[in-house]
Amino acid sequence: MGSSSPLAGRTVVVTGAARGVGAALAREAARRGARVALLGHEKAALEAVAASLPGPALAVEADVTDLAALDAAARAVRSGLGRPSAVVANAGIAEGGAFLASDPAAWRRVIDVNLTGSSHTARAFLPDLFDTAGYFLQIASLASIGAAPLMSAYCASKAGVEAFGHALRAEVAHRGVAVGIAYLNWTDTDMIRDADRYTLLRALRTRMPPPADRVHSVDAVAARLVRGMERRRTAVYAPPWLRLAQPLRPAIPPVVLRVARRELPRLESEDPARCTGPLGAGGRADQEASGQDG
Repeated sequence: MGSSSPLAGRTVVVTGAARGVGAALAREAARRGARVALLGHEKAALEAVAASLPGPALAVEADVTDLAALDAAARAVRSGLGRPSAVVANAGIAEGGAFLASDPAAWRRVIDVNLTGSSHTARAFLPDLFDTAGYFLQIASLASIGAAPLMSAYCASKAGVEAFGHALRAEVAHRGVAVGIAYLNWTDTDMIRDADRYTLLRALRTRMPPPADRVHSVDAVAARLVRGMERRRTAVYAPPWLRLAQPLRPAIPPVVLRVARRELPRLESEDPARCTGPLGAGGRADQEASGQDG
């Protein structure tokens, strides 16, 4: 299959690749013949994923909020695997809970990793993508289309990366670089499994109308994202029905408001909207690496 893919023999960079969607993306791209560079925290986990891939791979430990580290990572990728033809800004963290219960530094860290980290990723690798007429894929979310309560930092960051992707696309198109935005719904990662331990966050997902409440496997999501990469899509939806949410965007905030007014008082009486802290092992690894207090 790899020989028939446009990614075969090309270098693909994935941030946040130690686990979850990033690791699944790396596996799927490698299965299609790509040389894959895996970036993120947790060098041992990155190396384990790299060692499991069928082709050439490189694990580089780097914090996406550290531009100097990403510049060094870009040099390592260039010398180890060649100039990348595709870069996926996937690294992301989340925490839940009421806005006023959140720690301001932790709230800002979500923005820094998800939004500033994506911009740093683009800044470090765009020169290579100019040379290869490559593709930059920004991982966004259903939260980019419709924000939800108790996830203010995450929703703000994902709305930001969507806007960043649109702006960047218009800016670099004449240089031969395509920019795609990937919209993901609930995906079976440790972040989502951790969120489901909290009554309010679990209700946020399970009270959504079908099929929006369904959790999707990382392998299915990764396969769809890589197909979008192969076709240099401007928008990739995983699952596909998410594209139907786009024309409904103006109607989503009033619906969310109405449901929140009705449901939150009862849910908060059962389980106060306390701050969760970083969700999932990836979030905790970022907290440790960034030196934030628990």
